Amino acid sequence: MAKKNKILIVDDALDTVELLRKRFQAEGYETAEAYNGEEGLRKVPEFNPDLIVLDIMMPKIDGYEVCQRLKADEKTRYIPILMLTAKGELEDKIKGLDIGADDYLSKPFDYKELSARVRSLLTVKAAHEKKVEVEKSGALEQMMDQVAHEIRNPLTSIGGFARKVYERLPDDDKNRKYMQMILEDVNVLENMIKQVIELKSMSLSYKEPSNINDIILDSLKVFEYDIKQKDIHVETELVKDPPLISVDKKLFKRVLCNLIKNSIEAMQSGTKNIKIVSRISGDHFFILVSDTGHGIPREKIKNIFDPLVTSKVYGPGLGLTLAQKIIQDHGGNIDVESEPGKGTTFTITVPLQET
Repeated sequence: MAKKNKILIVDDALDTVELLRKRFQAEGYETAEAYNGEEGLRKVPEFNPDLIVLDIMMPKIDGYEVCQRLKADEKTRYIPILMLTAKGELEDKIKGLDIGADDYLSKPFDYKELSARVRSLLTVKAAHEKKVEVEKSGALEQMMDQVAHEIRNPLTSIGGFARKVYERLPDDDKNRKYMQMILEDVNVLENMIKQVIELKSMSLSYKEPSNINDIILDSLKVFEYDIKQKDIHVETELVKDPPLISVDKKLFKRVLCNLIKNSIEAMQSGTKNIKIVSRISGDHFFILVSDTGHGIPREKIKNIFDPLVTSKVYGPGLGLTLAQKIIQDHGGNIDVESEPGKGTTFTITVPLQET
């Protein structure tokens, strides 16, 4: 299923909140509600909305101050805010826009107009996020060139000399444990450099008509031993007779193996379940990889695909960055939903191209 846009409604008028909640949900949006400015500010980091419908005249903190605080915070600055109020005076609109509101609509409002403005703001937000991704990708390409050129050769020398020293030390030499720690860290960095080079060459792919279900099952076979050893229950719910889709089998398998590996590593105790679902909706093919692991902390979820980002579940590296780039190069998207203590679901979406 496609990811739902999330709208936070902040208004002290119960009837307005209820009306908007029902209408937005009927249009396929996910909603959350707050009934004063303070509650609204608390809800933003909890709900992580894609857009905020914000009333101005509210108890405790008015909408102007809420808007001003959100626009002053780097984490919330780019969330579109549609100010909704009974005030219709020109100076009130100007004040709202001056402090950062993205649009303004007076009560009583026509819902069709409100809905159109919401769609417009969400479209602009999506375009901005796409632009940021492109800029980030360009910066990543530059970083990869520098890393491969500046670090690879010195790291190879360090690792080679460290191994020679380690091999020549007597078994009872106390320095062996320190050399072993150096070698382990070198190995981590060497693997990271390898991932950087792989990411750099990701544009070279061979796409062919493929059965995605077969790639899913092949990916699971890679982890048969780990799944058995760790007593993990695996469930698959795959669409019957899927159409062939043009993908690079090797790269696509790499993505699925990365997500399965992350799921296995995230489940250290308690109930250990992995569920993989494939389905078709509209003109897209969806793959969901879910686990009952520790989950990803809320503050990390937005940046989980960034290079070298770490969380309490996944260590620093480029695995998820690689996965995202591969899926994007196939014209698709990869999203994540997670709840600490309950588990994580990664959703891959690719265009349905029958051959």
